[in-house]
Amino acid sequence: MEIRNQKILIVGGGSGMGLALAKSCLSGNATVTIVGRSMEKLKDASRALGNPEALRAISADVTQEHQVADLFEEIGHIDHIVSTAADIDGAYELLPALDLQAAERVVASKFYGPLLLAKYGAPVLSACGSITYTSGIAAYRPAARGSVVAAVNAALEGLVRALAVELAPIRVNAVSPGWVDTPIWKLVAGDRKEETLQAMAERLPVGRVGQPGDIADAIRFLMGNMFTTGTVLHVEGGHRLI
Repeated sequence: MEIRNQKILIVGGGSGMGLALAKSCLSGNATVTIVGRSMEKLKDASRALGNPEALRAISADVTQEHQVADLFEEIGHIDHIVSTAADIDGAYELLPALDLQAAERVVASKFYGPLLLAKYGAPVLSACGSITYTSGIAAYRPAARGSVVAAVNAALEGLVRALAVELAPIRVNAVSPGWVDTPIWKLVAGDRKEETLQAMAERLPVGRVGQPGDIADAIRFLMGNMFTTGTVLHVEGGHRLI
């Protein structure tokens, strides 16, 4: 589907997969709004994208209901909503060391945030529009230290199927990335980021880990394919096979 002149909201558009998607959509002559909690981070992203006229940055915390309501009141009619945001700081711990507040932040950013985006975004979405969320390989290949993220990803995919029914004809989907080289890996692996990603690259059938552009391409497909809804698109280099 042609996205020229369409209005696209990207929550988490300040870095990683969201930033790559913003770049892709701008290249398709769409109007893009990137949203995140840090205005400074959004300003850096805007500069990296060349500060085009078709780009807007708004600071908002999508885990706060009044801020989500205000966000859609401000931007009005829209064609597509995408969320790549995730707050996993402190969540990758074995159960004895797991801090409940860190777990609650994951739930808020990856489940309640998407729920609020649908609640307040659906009324201003085009009938042929879409909502796309970001799940992840942890729902299918959970590992020690990753129980919270695995559970929340699985819950988000259940939400996708329910919203696809409730909000029809608006299409609701999720992309489920595998290991993707984004800044979030500094929180997961720290100084061992490169070593950890390289070890996975050697295991994957495709011989490499993902790049943000790989996920942006998948989201563009879900935004544009008018016959896809309630679906989880796996973009993980064959990770589920190993």
